Amino acid sequence: MARLIPSLNSCLSRMQAGEKRFARRLESHLEEDYLCWYDLPVGERPRYADFIILHPSRGLLLLEVKDWKLETIQRIDRASATLLTGSGLVTKPNPLEQVRQCAYRLVNHLEKDPQLIHHQGRHRGKLICPWGFGVVLTRITRRQFDNTDLGEILPPHQVICRDEMTEATDPEDFQERLWNLFNVQFPNPLTLPQIDRIRWHLFPEIRIGDGEQPSLFANADAEELLPDLVKVLDLQQEQLARSLGEGHRVIHGVAGSGKTLILGYRSLHLARLLHKPILVLCFNITLAARLRRLMEEHGVTDKVSVYHFHDWCGEQLRRYHVERPPTGERYYDLLVEQVIAAVEKGRIPRAQYGAVMIDEGHDFEAEWLKLVTGMVDPETNSLLLLYDDTQDIYGKHRGLDFTLSSVGIQARGRTTVLKLNYRNTDEITRFAARFVADYLQEQKDSERPSLTPRTAGRHGPAPKVCAFSTFDEEAAWILRILPRLRKRHGLAWKEICVTYPNRWMGEKFHRLLERTGIPHQWLDGARAKKRFDPHHDSLKLMTMHSSKGLEFPLVVTAGLGVLPRRGLDPAAEARLLYVAMTRATEMLLLTGHGEGAFLQRLLEETAA
Repeated sequence: MARLIPSLNSCLSRMQAGEKRFARRLESHLEEDYLCWYDLPVGERPRYADFIILHPSRGLLLLEVKDWKLETIQRIDRASATLLTGSGLVTKPNPLEQVRQCAYRLVNHLEKDPQLIHHQGRHRGKLICPWGFGVVLTRITRRQFDNTDLGEILPPHQVICRDEMTEATDPEDFQERLWNLFNVQFPNPLTLPQIDRIRWHLFPEIRIGDGEQPSLFANADAEELLPDLVKVLDLQQEQLARSLGEGHRVIHGVAGSGKTLILGYRSLHLARLLHKPILVLCFNITLAARLRRLMEEHGVTDKVSVYHFHDWCGEQLRRYHVERPPTGERYYDLLVEQVIAAVEKGRIPRAQYGAVMIDEGHDFEAEWLKLVTGMVDPETNSLLLLYDDTQDIYGKHRGLDFTLSSVGIQARGRTTVLKLNYRNTDEITRFAARFVADYLQEQKDSERPSLTPRTAGRHGPAPKVCAFSTFDEEAAWILRILPRLRKRHGLAWKEICVTYPNRWMGEKFHRLLERTGIPHQWLDGARAKKRFDPHHDSLKLMTMHSSKGLEFPLVVTAGLGVLPRRGLDPAAEARLLYVAMTRATEMLLLTGHGEGAFLQRLLEETAA
């Protein structure tokens, strides 16, 4: 069964009857190695084909689907067709010419990528896979077609007719019709990296990167160097992001499973569709800064507003001229209460946003979720909640210890589970999972299933744990080893992060880094976190809490000898350390001094 993106159920409402039938044939009559996209824009100045089909051995195919009846076609030439409709005569583009132009434009762009062309032989400089285009006439049979002169304008081998796409059609006959749309066949199938590279070019919004990757569709010069490593959303993530549809949706995923990437894609997608602004909320100030930077890079900050939750509350009070609570120990609690009270009195309006998306939902209190759920415009009713109970690190509650329906989130039956970790290597994923499993009890909740992460199969060095007598020795050793690791592995300073549990440790590191001259950004305090710039080439120094939602090739998690800290819940401390460890995409170095239980547990793990 082929994979249709978006999922068929999510796009039925915008499909014509013939498109629905043809989509069902693609799903039922093609094998699972076919990829099929429906009505997606190609490039930054988009052209549309109804369906784009990609197969490793067959190639790339673009199709235009028409529900035209034979008697409605009054005239057709190579440029246009005149149709008789209930409103009179209407002129439409010739569908074959329409899809031909889309195909040529796409292929011309793909051929600018040196990794997607032949470098020798008679196809030198041409696309590495066959490509074709055609028209599907869902209400005209092959006999009707042959008994007219339509074949003079629409070549018969580039047309699929009504009786060739029925449920009873033999799958091999159906596939042969598709293959006939290609002029050539190549002996070597596309590799998985080549398929992902084509996807990277087809749909720029699914790219995973730092905003510095050149866009093939931004008038890039043909000789411009393209990145060696192509990163795209995997097919499950892409299908999920494109298929979320209307209503309330929940994504429960393990660390590194792409939840925030899906949120980012969804924000960019809805920014093109909705008239009202989109609100993105999270609890972590640093993550909010990272997401805000992503929206800036894509030029949608006028449509997508990103806040950490309490900053958004403060902005609501300011915008609607509601007095703030006095500063003090309970300031943030009173801030939220003030907003809730102002909403109930009508001083702050509900339904302000076309869509609301919540990252780190496990850190939100019930009354917070109830508040922001009411900010969704009922006409769009678009809400997305992402969470992972294992990353609940703020200790106010044990994950989502209330039902989602109790806070107005109607998502039963519309929850997706992501178990595959893409961020970390196999060694880091298993190491962190084994550690945290010792401290967390299994949760049995039909609405919030317990997740055990699975790895995507990337490998790297095993995490290393080092113990010292004092923190001074620990910090000095880290600063000696970092320049060596950076040089050995060819890292930029911005690709290295040092995390710690207590602020005094950050102060010590900051002073030592200034003394050594290593460029660094210390995320100390709300103002510094809001100015977080992931692209500035400087080492990132932050608390374990602030690291949530971020990732770096090399992470040093220091100060473990004090964990778990006295008076704090060991399970909550274990989740905090788990979050810090899973920030590392390639290499993880853990250090500590003293006799803390976590340090001893990790030393035993590495010794074993």
